[in-house]
Amino acid sequence: MAQFTRVSRSVGLITLQNPPVNALSAVARQGIVDAVKRALSDPKVKSVVICGQNGIFCGGADIKEFGTNITGPPLVPMIHAIEASNKPVVAAIEGSAFGGGLELALGCHYRVAHSKAKLGLTEVTLGLLPAAGGTQRLPRLIGVPAALNLITTGRHVTAAEALQLGIVDQVTDHNAVDEAVKFALSVAGKSLDARRISTYPCPCPSDVDALFEEVMQKVRQSARGAIAPIACVQAVRAAATLPYSQGMEREQELMATLFTSGQARALQYCFFAQRAVGRWSMPSGARWDTSKPRSIHKAAVIGLGTMGRGIAVALAQTGLSVVAVETQEKQFMEAKKMVSGMMERGAKRHGTAPPLDKITYSQNIQAVADVDLVIEAVFEDMALKEKVFQQLSTICKQGTFLCTNTSALDVDHLASQTRNPELVVGMHFFAPAHVMKLLEVVYGPRSSPQAVATAMQLGKKMGKVSVAVGNCRGFVGNRMLKPYLEQALFLLEEGATPELVDGALEEFGFALGVFKMSDLSGLDVGWKVRKGDGLVEPGLASGPSARIRQGRRYSPLGDLLCEQGRFGQKTGQGWYRYDKPGSRVPRYDPWLHSFLEEYRTQHGIVARRIDQQEVLERCLYALINEGFRILEDGIAAGPEDIDIIYVFGYSWPRHRGGPMFYASMVGLAKVLERLEHYHQAHPDVPYMQPCNLLRRLVASGSPPVHKWKEAIKKLRSQL
Repeated sequence: MAQFTRVSRSVGLITLQNPPVNALSAVARQGIVDAVKRALSDPKVKSVVICGQNGIFCGGADIKEFGTNITGPPLVPMIHAIEASNKPVVAAIEGSAFGGGLELALGCHYRVAHSKAKLGLTEVTLGLLPAAGGTQRLPRLIGVPAALNLITTGRHVTAAEALQLGIVDQVTDHNAVDEAVKFALSVAGKSLDARRISTYPCPCPSDVDALFEEVMQKVRQSARGAIAPIACVQAVRAAATLPYSQGMEREQELMATLFTSGQARALQYCFFAQRAVGRWSMPSGARWDTSKPRSIHKAAVIGLGTMGRGIAVALAQTGLSVVAVETQEKQFMEAKKMVSGMMERGAKRHGTAPPLDKITYSQNIQAVADVDLVIEAVFEDMALKEKVFQQLSTICKQGTFLCTNTSALDVDHLASQTRNPELVVGMHFFAPAHVMKLLEVVYGPRSSPQAVATAMQLGKKMGKVSVAVGNCRGFVGNRMLKPYLEQALFLLEEGATPELVDGALEEFGFALGVFKMSDLSGLDVGWKVRKGDGLVEPGLASGPSARIRQGRRYSPLGDLLCEQGRFGQKTGQGWYRYDKPGSRVPRYDPWLHSFLEEYRTQHGIVARRIDQQEVLERCLYALINEGFRILEDGIAAGPEDIDIIYVFGYSWPRHRGGPMFYASMVGLAKVLERLEHYHQAHPDVPYMQPCNLLRRLVASGSPPVHKWKEAIKKLRSQL
């Protein structure tokens, strides 16, 4: 709804009231229409201010209305009526003006923003475009290049940047509504002919065709298959080349195509899934809303390698006091320098002071004695981690939470090394830890709900998307990654090339294909893990046994490259070659292709033609099948948890919604049929056998993804 009051005798104040973000629901839109009519018909009202209650202007459309029969007044005529008003209308922007909220503000004649407000046309992040005139008004107001940047990315701008761009007329540190009322009094009675943005000519460079061609090329590259950013460019082009009314028609046509698209559904699913994972629960029934996190004032990081440094920076940026411990002298000196540099660069980007005083360094583990929480980030070696946890259990004060940044090791085993296993959880960060948004919070059977709640809350403070998962080898993300990586190697053995596999995955929407990612991460990382698991056998033996480990198919290709010292970008050679060690541009490597041919000859493998469809099906369906096993095992609470982990931690294309959502879009019966096909073709790869949960979901009619939790509960109760 919207409340109308008259203030300062002649200013009609319209306040949006739809908590929490004053979204433009049907009721809110009706409230605005009624309040505007009332203001315009009241002779005592000379000017109007539109604001939102509780310090938030408007968060945009009510996403819950999408996919339903939308009722209430449409947004476009409502905004046109405001713009056509013969009384000045001022938007008082506090908190946020996003999506339709900013479009509403652009329909006003003036905009006053609080200095801490943020603005943005965010529709592209939901697979849509600003369809209430945003693609037509913004280019007319701030020019085509700046508008394209905002509309195609959906990025937020600060009030200061909005003023610089010309989106707002005034920025204040005082109460924005009070300032807007003063502003409205000052412009009462003035002509509005020059204040209606829809009447502005669109400022265009002379080479408009070349500009749009260049932008479209860049957007296609960065969109990686997403259609909404491309539609945004087409809509802005209409603003630049057509009269306003025709541009609005084009905006509506493009929106109609996007609104019902699978990509919009996937992106909106991600939006709600991200919120759903915050409402975590444990198998015991303990939930976020009944498990109160403990406040953390001082934290410690043990081990200042790549991950430890990033974690220390992320903690310091939240304002916590951090004790950073590294016992190796050389690593200690290097880490101090690197951490300071990371904080300074981050502060420069955000226009703030680097929190250098928040971190104290020590080479003695005793320095953590008085902290509230410790995150262990030493090398991924169980014996080393055991020793650290034994020490921490003795050194730390009573009640200190002990967290491990392990990416795959047994959290419960580490907990067993301590006096209070209930205080132990995993906090699996993703590199670079101060940048990547995902945090897997891993609970063991003895972890207390409060320990999980505290880790989840700390992750949120650090700006992470925290997902609570159960304890197993590799947790959720890395456990699913293993069959995905293995299938890529098997495809190479059978006749594919790194270029073919990576090309298929990148066309699907991944930022990097599996082999480029492996070169970036370092082939030696996985090699060390495989050695620890007893899988690596030196040399290129021939015969069937060379490609079998522990009774199942195994590809030694990665091991053989590592034996050659080909560790990826760091050595200048891996699955690709690089101009020099440390270079990031992968190039075709004739040696690698000859090596693959020799390998196939050695093992009697006849190379066959493999197409992109087979690459996608084998890599992605193997990963998805493991996702179903994770759901069956109760390691993840629901498909949303898996999907958010993959979108935020493994560059799964957001416009495809995550692996489990993607499976539901493809059709569970189709996924089941293809898995059965590949399992018959490769009976020595047990994980290609379709998971029982997948079979049961198909048998029960393939319910939509949001009903899987309910279906899983029913299936469990029948066992």
